[in-house]
Amino acid sequence: MNEFPDPAAVFACAKSLHDACLERAKVEPGLDLSEAYHGMDGFMREVMRVGDEFEKWACRHVAFHELDDVWPYLLEERFGGASLEVMNADSLAGFDADDCLRIAFKLRLPMRVDGSLPLPVCVEAPNPLGDAEFQHLRIQTIRHEWDEDGEVAPFTEDDDPFDENYSPPVFGIYGVKAGVLERIADRKTHADARALSAKLLPGIGFPDEVIAFSRPIS
Repeated sequence: MNEFPDPAAVFACAKSLHDACLERAKVEPGLDLSEAYHGMDGFMREVMRVGDEFEKWACRHVAFHELDDVWPYLLEERFGGASLEVMNADSLAGFDADDCLRIAFKLRLPMRVDGSLPLPVCVEAPNPLGDAEFQHLRIQTIRHEWDEDGEVAPFTEDDDPFDENYSPPVFGIYGVKAGVLERIADRKTHADARALSAKLLPGIGFPDEVIAFSRPIS
C-alpha cells in the first residue's frame, strides 16, 4: 500500500538540495544558479518540485518500515548530496523518475521488489532435502552485456540500474553447493523465479516479499 506524501519530507528534500546547490556554486567556476533558473525564485521552485516529485515516488516504492532513521531527517541530511552525485546543480529541470531511483540507490533506501523497478536481489533458502546435492537455492538479479559475447554479470546494490552496457536485469535461479553456484534457469520477475523454485523443490522457503537494500538481519 502506498504511503501519503509528507510535507515535512518534501521540505527536507528541498532544503537539503537548496543548501547543496549553494555550496556547489561556491566552488564550481561558472555555475550561476540565478542565471540557470532565470532568477533565484525559479531555482526555489525547482528544488521544491524535485522534493515533491521524489516524495511522491518514495511513497510508491520505499519500504518505510525498514528504515532505522526518521524519514525527513534522513532526507535533510543526505538528499542534496546524493542528488548532486547523479545530476548537475544547473539541470534540475530535467529531474525525473529515473533520477529518483538513482538517488535511492545512493541513499541505499529499502525498496519493495514488485516488478516495477530494476532492483538488486540476492536471496537464498536452504534446501528442505538435507541430503540433496545443492545445499541452498539462490535467486539473484543478473544482466547480460550488450557485446557479442553477452556474458552474464550479477546486478548488485553497487551497480547503475540504467547502465547502457547491460540488458535489463532478470532473476537467475542458482543451486549452491559449498559456495559454488550453478545456474539453473532465469525468470523475468521474482515471483516467477520463486514459483519455479517451489516446483523444483517443494517446501523451499523463499519469502513472499523481498526488499532491496534491506537492513541486515541482526
